[in-house]
Amino acid sequence: MTHTSPGYSVTLRVGLTPGKRTASDLAAAVADAGASVTALDVTESTPDGLVVDVTCDTTDENHAERIRESLIAAGGYDVRKVSDRTFLMHIGGKLSVEPKVELRTRDDLSRAYTPGVARVCLAIAKNPEDARRLTIKRNTVAVVTDGTAVLGLGDIGPEAALPVMEGKAALFKQFGGVDAWPVCLDTKDTEEIISIVKALAPVYGGVNLEDIAAPRCFEIERRLREELSIPVFHDDQHGTAIVVLAALINALRVVDKKIEDVRIVISGVGAAGHAIIKLLGAQGASDIVGCSRSGAIHRGGTYQDEHRQWIAEHTNPREVTGSLADALVDADVFIGVSGPNILGEQEIARMADDSIVFALANPDPEIPAAEAAKHAAVVATGRSDFPNQINNVLAFPGLFRGLLDAAAHKISTELLVAAARAIADSVGPSELNASYIVPSVFDAAVAPAVAEAVRRTVESQRR
Repeated sequence: MTHTSPGYSVTLRVGLTPGKRTASDLAAAVADAGASVTALDVTESTPDGLVVDVTCDTTDENHAERIRESLIAAGGYDVRKVSDRTFLMHIGGKLSVEPKVELRTRDDLSRAYTPGVARVCLAIAKNPEDARRLTIKRNTVAVVTDGTAVLGLGDIGPEAALPVMEGKAALFKQFGGVDAWPVCLDTKDTEEIISIVKALAPVYGGVNLEDIAAPRCFEIERRLREELSIPVFHDDQHGTAIVVLAALINALRVVDKKIEDVRIVISGVGAAGHAIIKLLGAQGASDIVGCSRSGAIHRGGTYQDEHRQWIAEHTNPREVTGSLADALVDADVFIGVSGPNILGEQEIARMADDSIVFALANPDPEIPAAEAAKHAAVVATGRSDFPNQINNVLAFPGLFRGLLDAAAHKISTELLVAAARAIADSVGPSELNASYIVPSVFDAAVAPAVAEAVRRTVESQRR
């Protein structure tokens, strides 16, 4: 079934022929064309008729044109303009820079800029750590990408990646009060990316790597973590892993199972899958089977990729072989970070009783949620139009808020687990059920809870 989405929201400005068409007729006609009407506004009313703006969610880029054609064919409608609301939101970009201090007088200017600013410069030159206290470094994160693995779109380049990075920066600010800025690099060279980020680091209190293709992303993250004195976080890996662990903690509470006892199958062993495997292991999971397109990864296989070789050596204790479908037999948990529509309900039916399915491929999951729910006790996806949305925005704003507040230098596995537990515990016992295992991304309590857990963890590691 194809769903309408706010990502394809449009507004049609339509003139109605007097005596023949009403605003109610228009709303019904648009709905009959398969759209979800969200607003109806009369913008003009004259003896010559009404002009109405009808706003609706559609299914894809061509749906608006099909609606327009159906209205014209019905007669009595003059479709004057069709506006794509997503593109309207992006006109001029989604970010701006605003000063935190007012510059109204010569006195203000003398302290914010020359000559007074020179004294602050000299103080930082004498003690570089003062940059965290006296500049934007204390609250600023670089959102770094090369545009090679953007959403599900692949290698679309740094310019095309910019709207995503702007959106990421807006989420940092909205949910964590963190000033983040897109850094889209026109290079795919690993050493060059590392060098550029190191050269930019004095401005920032942290680095969020985003949408960099595997396996280069692993080396970039490893090297930057080793060579920088600020925290480096790869959201596609560790942000996803944090939220998956949080959701799994609560899903297991719902079905009354323990992570050390369950069999877990993960489809997709790229950046996200690799990080999920490591973090679930840190939480106590001992029976994990990772599956690539070729099937289950096991010790008897040969893998050119060092990261898959690591998975082969550290997972699959029962030496499961065969396809993803074979691995799912009697499994308690399925986690998909791979591709759309690779499973049917028959595979889920062969899982253990009270199974858990996280089908996280976006926008189309590994199995439709309704199909999985016929057999699984708990189902989650990456979509916002189904219950249990596994969304990284639950993790990274609060995580960086805590890292910046604690003036952290590194990110540890213990810290990632603490963030996951804070997210899980944001759902109270009275709220927890099969359709509510993670809090809403708009729950204002989540980011502060994650930040506090991160800050406490950093401080305990210093003792």
